[in-house]
Amino acid sequence: MHEQDLARLWVLAPVVIVSLCVSLILIVLLRPWLARHALAHPNARSSHKEATPQGGGMAVITAALSIGWGAIILTPGLAQEQSAQLLALTAGMILLAAIGAFDDIRSVQAAPRLALQCVAVGAIVAVLPADLHVLPHLPRWLERSCLFIGGLWFVNLVNFMDGIDWMTVAEFVPTAGSIVVLGVAGKVDFATTLLAAALLGAVAGFAPFNKPVARLFLGDVGSLPMGLLLGWLLLQLAANGHLAAALILPLYYLADASITVHQVVTRIFCTNIALAALALSTFAAPGLGWLALTGAAGIVAWLLAGFARCKP
Repeated sequence: MHEQDLARLWVLAPVVIVSLCVSLILIVLLRPWLARHALAHPNARSSHKEATPQGGGMAVITAALSIGWGAIILTPGLAQEQSAQLLALTAGMILLAAIGAFDDIRSVQAAPRLALQCVAVGAIVAVLPADLHVLPHLPRWLERSCLFIGGLWFVNLVNFMDGIDWMTVAEFVPTAGSIVVLGVAGKVDFATTLLAAALLGAVAGFAPFNKPVARLFLGDVGSLPMGLLLGWLLLQLAANGHLAAALILPLYYLADASITVHQVVTRIFCTNIALAALALSTFAAPGLGWLALTGAAGIVAWLLAGFARCKP
């Protein structure tokens, strides 16, 4: 490992640890209040049978943003490099957390929820650098439209998955962890890496409360802004020329829109680890990126086919 890689690691490790501790402490403090005022009742997608407190994402988002931004500000010159994107991302996350918190306590109609999600995602797309091209063969307006629709879909997909115990943990930990590893190797810019490290720690702090049988869910206050943050992290990965890796890492989330099985989280976590390994392999052998993507699609298809055979 090079000296510069070690220097990054010495910065990132405390970010993960501090974010984990902040998230954990905030959840312990908030959980009694959430148990009284914000209960998630079981539905067709849920893996729980009793009303369970939701809103733990408030602690996750607070930890991820405060520690992530703190680390960025303390790194000289880093905040100025992507100031417009970082401010749009933060404002969008706060907006989604606010509407999500209100929805966790009192239901909000679909139209205003979707409108505010469009504002949050649209603001991020609007401030992307003019020279950023994820799909360079498409006209700029079409590429930006695809990014907007994809971002909106991803935010709601993360929100949709929150009802299954440990499902979000099984997706976010390998994905954010992979981005941190790539950041240590210098493949991702450092501001993105710091936010990924803060998100990794914050989700790890939430994990003990969400393991089956879950004692706490993220709620909309967490799942909506977390979806926005992870989507932005993956966009940064793709913008650096690593589109295959950006698609491989969340591939299970992108593929599964309807399957509900209680004892699948371990298999999904292992699948996401395999997807993370394939995504990392695209950096070691860039010419094999689309071959890795094909292999990842095969793994996910195999897993989904197995789940489909097990459905009652």
